[in-house]
Amino acid sequence: VIALVCLTVGIEDLMRAGADGIVNLSASPFSVGKHRRREEMLSSLARKHHVPVVYVNQFGGNDDLVFDGRSLGFNADGTPIARGRAFEPDVVVCNLDGSAAIAAAPGDNGDSPDRAESEIWRALVLGTRDYARKCGFTQAVIGLSGGIDSALTAAIAAEAIGPDHVLGVLMPSPYSSRGSIDDATELAALLGIHTLTLPIEPAMCAMEATLAPAFEGCARDVTEENIQARIRGNLLMALSNKRGALLLTTGNKSELSVGYCTLYGDMSGGLAVIADVPKTMVYRIARWLNETRGRAVIPEATLTKAPSAELRPNQTDQDSLPPYDVL
Repeated sequence: VIALVCLTVGIEDLMRAGADGIVNLSASPFSVGKHRRREEMLSSLARKHHVPVVYVNQFGGNDDLVFDGRSLGFNADGTPIARGRAFEPDVVVCNLDGSAAIAAAPGDNGDSPDRAESEIWRALVLGTRDYARKCGFTQAVIGLSGGIDSALTAAIAAEAIGPDHVLGVLMPSPYSSRGSIDDATELAALLGIHTLTLPIEPAMCAMEATLAPAFEGCARDVTEENIQARIRGNLLMALSNKRGALLLTTGNKSELSVGYCTLYGDMSGGLAVIADVPKTMVYRIARWLNETRGRAVIPEATLTKAPSAELRPNQTDQDSLPPYDVL
């Protein structure tokens, strides 16, 4: 008798009913390191009741949830006898009476799958690919600032849907440094994605002229900074609409958690790819990506320069925020 575990029936009840094996059909979303806790729990369950346990987990991206698969099989001693692939579809056949342990999951590509950077990278690529596919998008648009967040988002998009299907848009203002423009251009070349440059100074001047009577006597402040972000958001949304392309938002968790972003500006888009990734982890993933690919995917200058929104002269994030490791 093989019993399917459901929410209303406990394992003890199934065992008293004479179950010879337990199959758990699961939809357990991914989080970093969770698979190790799953394995420990299921192994303990099999060992406690001396019954084989098979755990079959959902795979794929569903909006903001990513399911990592990694189905598992354990014999009655709690020894793992089968592991499905992580972040890939898989079919595994195993003998529930088997006694041979397995050393590692197949399909982990030799890139230290237990490293948080590797797990998060594969989860973000899978989530982005499935979101685009299930919503009917074959193209993506990203605003490229020359900063680390847009660089990592572009790298994820290129991996998820292919570099030929990604458009990186440079939107320099009078405050954009030459280095940032060069870094964005270098990133696009390294990823092999298409680029388009739309300077925003003419739109800034038009907005300033239109608002001048209403702003008379008011000092310049964050208002003018937000106007720049919203000009960029409008341009990106226009390209998204015209091309039928998915606009990917580039804000990270550290900035979003404290409101260091502009409503209807850099928050515009259909999918916020790294919205659950802290800024420090963004850097870690970028460095890991360069290391594992054996070449620069993210330009070195992007990794080492001080983060800046470049919405006023000589601006850095730390003008308004504590250092990101503290935040």
